[in-house]
Amino acid sequence: MPSPDITLYYAPLTRGVRPRWVMEEMGIPYKLERPEFVHGRVGGEAFKAINPLQKIPAMRDGDLLMLESLAMMQYLTGRYGPTDLVLSPDEPDYARYLEWLHFGEATMVMANSLMLAHTMLLPEDKRNESLARWAKSEFNKQAELLTNRGLEGREWLAGERLTLADMSVVYILLLVKLAKQFDGVPDELKDYFKRVTALDSWKRATAD
Repeated sequence: MPSPDITLYYAPLTRGVRPRWVMEEMGIPYKLERPEFVHGRVGGEAFKAINPLQKIPAMRDGDLLMLESLAMMQYLTGRYGPTDLVLSPDEPDYARYLEWLHFGEATMVMANSLMLAHTMLLPEDKRNESLARWAKSEFNKQAELLTNRGLEGREWLAGERLTLADMSVVYILLLVKLAKQFDGVPDELKDYFKRVTALDSWKRATAD
């Protein structure tokens, strides 16, 4: 296995949780850099040279630089695996695994970003109640789909074990919980969130 030389540019509760969680689960050594987290200009000019969008996370491995959290997760498991966090194409749940891995960012992100913005992040005079209601209704549909099609009485989304699919989705559920919009979800989804976030690797990845 190649030797990692990883620096994760990180702030609590950001998408940096995802690659950090993978590294904690896999036992990959890494260093954390914590750019000053100021909305709209994270890390100042120094961090802008790393990520022109001034978004967290960013991750270096030697000379390699990455900016997308799902890509980081796939990179880490591919380069420093094998690991049970990934399903192989010959496993029965492979298609499920891919679908829920991308669902956590592609499908869930817009409504939940709007919900967070218009219930918490924006100044009160900038919040739009109609947008917040629409975002909550979209999340409610997503929560039903996760419960009825994703979990279906399962402990995990795919492969009967923790995978990147769970790591992708659970991070977005964390944002919903932070926005105080999680209470009305089905009990099965609450139990799933509680079960996954009880893992030691999650606790280490979100400890600070």
